[in-house]
Amino acid sequence: MIEEPIVLKTNDGNLDCTVFITNKKKNSLIIFYMDAPGIREELRVMCRRIASNGYNVILPNLFYRYGTEGNYPFDQNNYKKSKAELEKMIHTMNKTSNSMISDDTKFILEYTSKNFNNKNIGIIGYCMSGRFVVYCGAKFANKISAIASFYGVDILTKAEDSAHLFISKIKGELYLGFAEKDIWVSSDVIKKIRASLLNTTTKAEIEIYSNTDHGFAFPSRSTYVKEAEELHWKRLLDLFKRNL
Repeated sequence: MIEEPIVLKTNDGNLDCTVFITNKKKNSLIIFYMDAPGIREELRVMCRRIASNGYNVILPNLFYRYGTEGNYPFDQNNYKKSKAELEKMIHTMNKTSNSMISDDTKFILEYTSKNFNNKNIGIIGYCMSGRFVVYCGAKFANKISAIASFYGVDILTKAEDSAHLFISKIKGELYLGFAEKDIWVSSDVIKKIRASLLNTTTKAEIEIYSNTDHGFAFPSRSTYVKEAEELHWKRLLDLFKRNL
């Protein structure tokens, strides 16, 4: 596996990414959308695991408009202990819109179309990126064949560009995994998302992970549940295997 940093020029600046390359021409591509704490080694480890299953992976820094790893507007090492740093992180997350990530994805797809097998693409997002992968899965429906979100927040909002309103435009397969108890995603919201699926022909599944809380798939979190993490990997890789 080759692992290297790249920088993509976008309308808003320099989008720094890491690519994990197994076979440029033959293997399908996965775009890994980060969670709110930003780019860090934990995410690179996850990308390597995906790549080890025969995929090329690109990990973009979705907060590049505000900073880079280790230099964000919040302290990545202390947001769990400091309410002030947590609020800064949430503020950065909330400033990052669906349209911003859609624009970034356009540049990512342009880059990958020139450098990789771009026929079948999968996308994965955690936490804040749940809404981004649903939104981009719809916006780039002709290119994205598999979409996965785990404990995604703000997939359903009152905004005009709420991601759930675009699910019907998705042509690939959509998987939404949620924690059973999550202060960021209520059971009522999940019910409404499930109801919205009834009005579409999109191939989609919602799964609730029993006895879990937000962040259950990350070993560094206090909410980590090993059994749920392994199940999430099975669901993710099975999704990619079926569609890519």
